[in-house]
Amino acid sequence: MRKGIQAQASNGYKIIVVDDEIGIIDSLSIFLKRSGYEFTGVTDPLEAIEKVKNEHFDLMLLDFIMTPIHGDKVVEEIRKFNKELYILLLTGHKDLAPPLETIRRLDIQGYCEKSDKFDQLLLLIESGIKAISQMNLIKEINTELKEANEQLEKAYIESIETLRYTVEAKDKYTKGHSDRVAAYSVLIGKKLGLSEEDLHTLQIGGLFHDIGKIGVPDSILLKNAKLTDDEYSEIKNHPTIGAHILSNATIFKDLLPIVKHHHERYDGHGYPSQLKGEDIPYLARIAAIADTFDAMTSKRPYRDALSLETVLSEIERCKGTQFDPNIADAFIDILKNSYDEIEKIQKSTEYAVV
Repeated sequence: MRKGIQAQASNGYKIIVVDDEIGIIDSLSIFLKRSGYEFTGVTDPLEAIEKVKNEHFDLMLLDFIMTPIHGDKVVEEIRKFNKELYILLLTGHKDLAPPLETIRRLDIQGYCEKSDKFDQLLLLIESGIKAISQMNLIKEINTELKEANEQLEKAYIESIETLRYTVEAKDKYTKGHSDRVAAYSVLIGKKLGLSEEDLHTLQIGGLFHDIGKIGVPDSILLKNAKLTDDEYSEIKNHPTIGAHILSNATIFKDLLPIVKHHHERYDGHGYPSQLKGEDIPYLARIAAIADTFDAMTSKRPYRDALSLETVLSEIERCKGTQFDPNIADAFIDILKNSYDEIEKIQKSTEYAVV
């Protein structure tokens, strides 16, 4: 090989050239290897689609007029499974290029007329590689930020989990309560067709909904007898205390409505804010019925767990007063037709069925 065209060391970028003229493939092979690119040449556009599907390429040089399909059809197929490949279209003449609307729709980054000289093409390729390099850098930064945020979120959650377990460890009768409220809330959310994001918020919000009880004196929290009015007022502070604890971390901002408002009532007679109807955050309305259901079906020092029939009757009775009617109906349907899901939750959280 002559010194003027010997290949440089690879710069790490992979280019695939698709052209049904073998002469073009050979010429571009020499040119691109000399410029330091890893080169793959394909004369069959259908084979090119499969290669892109199974291998990584940074950039594609694609002839427009080919058989059995033209370049725009190749791009159309590739865009079904790869939105990121940088594509430059090669045309024998600019009048043969596809319409601008097609180029935009298929996200083709540019086109170039074929020529014996590759100077213009090299500029387009270098520009494309710079764009690809920037996109890769942004991806790396986003990945690092995501990993850092996930580690920070994990650390915060582990810290709050410690507080949660401290609360539940005080009272054997509420062991697993928050886990069940979280699971019941997610079950209701799925029934209502909520998004994965909302289901995740319901789960974490359910786990931490009673975190504010860490600020309630044990003498009140563990009292077996009826609470006095003053003691009950202390208990009613726990949603506000919990919201305050979690408000110090921005990653918990979506949980705050559940933590603060899971004791609001649909008729406006709940606490701490006496919100009414639609003014109560939707996810808090879901957590409210899950929380009440677990309280009714848990054994307490002063009473046994209520039967399913009693619970169903109570939820039906409280529709529109304590509970959002639509959410209550969804939960009633679960209790009547999918109770095995409830039992799975109970068993998985060391729940003693009475």
